[in-house]
Amino acid sequence: MEYLLPFEQKKRSVLVRKIAETSDKFGIYPEKRTVEQLINFGVVNIDKPAGPTSHQVSAYVQKILGINKSGHSGTLDPNVTGVLPVALEKSTKIVQTLLTAGKEYVCLMHLHKEVPEYDLYKVFEKFTGKIDQLPPVKSSVKREWRERSIYYIEVLEIKGQDVLFKVGCQAGTYIRKLVHDIGQDLKIGAHMAELRRTKAGPFSESSLVSLQDLADAFHYYKTENNEKFIRKAIQPIESAVSHLGKIWILDTTVDSLCHGASLAVPGIAKLETGIEKGNLIAIFTLKNEFVCYGLAVMTSKEMMSDKGLAVKIEKVVMEPGVYPRMNK
Repeated sequence: MEYLLPFEQKKRSVLVRKIAETSDKFGIYPEKRTVEQLINFGVVNIDKPAGPTSHQVSAYVQKILGINKSGHSGTLDPNVTGVLPVALEKSTKIVQTLLTAGKEYVCLMHLHKEVPEYDLYKVFEKFTGKIDQLPPVKSSVKREWRERSIYYIEVLEIKGQDVLFKVGCQAGTYIRKLVHDIGQDLKIGAHMAELRRTKAGPFSESSLVSLQDLADAFHYYKTENNEKFIRKAIQPIESAVSHLGKIWILDTTVDSLCHGASLAVPGIAKLETGIEKGNLIAIFTLKNEFVCYGLAVMTSKEMMSDKGLAVKIEKVVMEPGVYPRMNK
């Protein structure tokens, strides 16, 4: 059985609201960006090693690439390894969209006494779905009870008192605390022995890059003008918002959004199905360049109408002036 995070389960199709073409005079297709543009609007899916903090890993990425700004998508404890997307330069504006996305982990839980497998499976079933969780004493949030969603738990292996399992969960779920609570429920106690993050929103282990790989790739680019490895290491910003519902806008609409306007229905060329009011939406040009993201104030069906406010913009990534300003 394949276990998927909620956004991975959504089957979306594209609705064409207005047939339109894009001019080659403006903007650039993401796959045609230069390496410098990619670094300015890119994301590296770092395979975080055990030891450094997430902040330190982000700082290492800055040093390797010689950039001034980076941001990671959700803190991992120093000893936790795995998927840590690091947004570069202007891409740091999309970090918030990753912080709220679902996560997946592989955890090694050590039980303080052996229990029958039946009891173990029953407690995992009990801890799937909506759970109440009190964050640990050492945490970055206020210590109060919070409801969190556990999308799935899959037992991978049981060996004596050691249990290896995979868990998909809502952002902000503490796996160390989940393990502790499972141990309490079993009345034997348990602790987390090892933890690895395998998914963070649209990023998975399939695109991981080590810090050494990134350093090597940048070295080949700078000293030998070999772009092959750096282009494999750095993903375009569009990859980081692929888990959001999408809208594509007309060339004539782009610049007004870059200047802070909200998106009205007449500016939409096409959109995905399944958009609901309050959803976080990614907005693209017809060349598939990421422009901005915002909150939907209409459903997909309502956006197929003639007028009205469709999306209230929250963060703009594209610079003004990339597309022409249209005279009214």
